Amino acid sequence: MSDPIKQELAKQGVLALDGAMATELEKLGVATNNELWSATALINAPEKIKQVHLKYFAAGATIAITDTYQANVTAFKRAGFSLAQSQKMILTAVELAKAAREEFLAQTALEGKAMQQLLLAGSVGPYGAYLADGSEYTGAYKLTQKAFQDFHRSRMQLLADAGVDLFAFETLPQFEEAKALVALLHTEFSRYSAWLSFSIKDATHLCDGTSLAQAAAFFAKEPQISAIGVNCTTMTKIADAIKTIAQVTTKPIIVYPNNGDLYEPQTKTWVTNPQAATFSELVPTWIDAGAKIIGGCCRTTPADIRQIAAAIQATKLTEK
Repeated sequence: MSDPIKQELAKQGVLALDGAMATELEKLGVATNNELWSATALINAPEKIKQVHLKYFAAGATIAITDTYQANVTAFKRAGFSLAQSQKMILTAVELAKAAREEFLAQTALEGKAMQQLLLAGSVGPYGAYLADGSEYTGAYKLTQKAFQDFHRSRMQLLADAGVDLFAFETLPQFEEAKALVALLHTEFSRYSAWLSFSIKDATHLCDGTSLAQAAAFFAKEPQISAIGVNCTTMTKIADAIKTIAQVTTKPIIVYPNNGDLYEPQTKTWVTNPQAATFSELVPTWIDAGAKIIGGCCRTTPADIRQIAAAIQATKLTEK
């Protein structure tokens, strides 16, 4: 099994993840307030996905997440696409991320800058994202382990076939779904590692009510899980969530919160929160608490990732 997260952490200490895809696509004119969300760009504006990846690499991200959070065969078929078309769009999402990586590294070499390893994580969003009704923030759905695995398998296989470095099991609100995904990883994708990032209702509980400590402890000894953490939540919950996870596992902790704005799932729109703290202020405290991979989720921008990367670098210099 390959564990690129472990390898890069050994070299760099702390890693910068990328930020929101949908937010940047919206700035480029892609309408995302629909059931496919950011995956809409795979249908009508794939070149803009590459542009977004390039912006995040330029901002200092060393890990890019593919635009497949809400992209899965079942969702595309529901939208009227054939099986072949659905599969092709998921493969394309990885190809776009790989093309952005290659272009950025080529430009870096031309500028005479030091080359660094850039990782591509294949996004595997929860079943709740497919429902497109905000269920990734409640976990209010119930499937058998087999049904969860049948839903996720095709996307994971396509991501693997297209050449991702690892999987990102992200925004998981439900303990049972997380267990089903990790079991599928173990039995059918034994060459791959994945990070596991939960959707939480507070700093100590998943959205379905499961104890965050219980969930983190359950996966603490899973060799294919390279990091455990939380994403798509408010910045104010992060420090305490890190402390909760750190009490039960020595695995690297990954966090990528929203930028502080408030989401309205019914209208699929955001309300700006001018009182939100900045990443420059908070990232040093998260590193002190034990975070090893830090990025941004909804509403974050390349400017936010630049703050994160700068804060990580400043921490490294301080340690020297």
